[in-house]
Amino acid sequence: MKIVIANESHIKYAQIISNTITESAKVRGTGIAQRTPEYIIKRLENGNAIIALDGDKFAGFCYIEVWGNKNFVANSGLIVHPDYRKQGLAKKIKKAVFELSKQKFPDAKIFGITTGLAVMKMNYELGYKPVTFSELTDDPEFWKGCQTCKNFDILTRTERNMCLCTGMLYDPNTAKSESKKINGKAFQRLKEIKENLFLKKKTK
Repeated sequence: MKIVIANESHIKYAQIISNTITESAKVRGTGIAQRTPEYIIKRLENGNAIIALDGDKFAGFCYIEVWGNKNFVANSGLIVHPDYRKQGLAKKIKKAVFELSKQKFPDAKIFGITTGLAVMKMNYELGYKPVTFSELTDDPEFWKGCQTCKNFDILTRTERNMCLCTGMLYDPNTAKSESKKINGKAFQRLKEIKENLFLKKKTK
């Protein structure tokens, strides 16, 4: 398995990456913004993405988006092909794109929004902290990316203050160099909050 910085030679994988994101969104039903092959190609061309390959077969992907005059970067679109799930690959891709973000944008705050508890745990381990949406970028172009999510109506109704996703942020100015242990009680509480939100939405 190779996990490498993507480039133009990987454009041939743009369609399968887009399809995998779309299919995952259908299965999960929430929390994944769909991306066209053209959108993916731009991230491949500028080297702002990580791709995992098993020989010549696509296995996983994640990309970087730059916002607010490079004050913020987002690690988005983390996806693993169904053939390679439950093998720890997502965690390896997540770490690789996180390191690439710090290398290319050392002064930027790194953030993401997700409904996935597994991704939240990975973020905790990398040093992210849960934050309110007001602490994330206010760039309208970023939030337009949520329009393809089925829960976009929640985001608009709350005037972009909250949704089923959780905002998480890594601030290089305050992050400690040593590894941080996950606060088990805080993570469990966060999990309960997200489960309650999903439950309320399903019962409406």
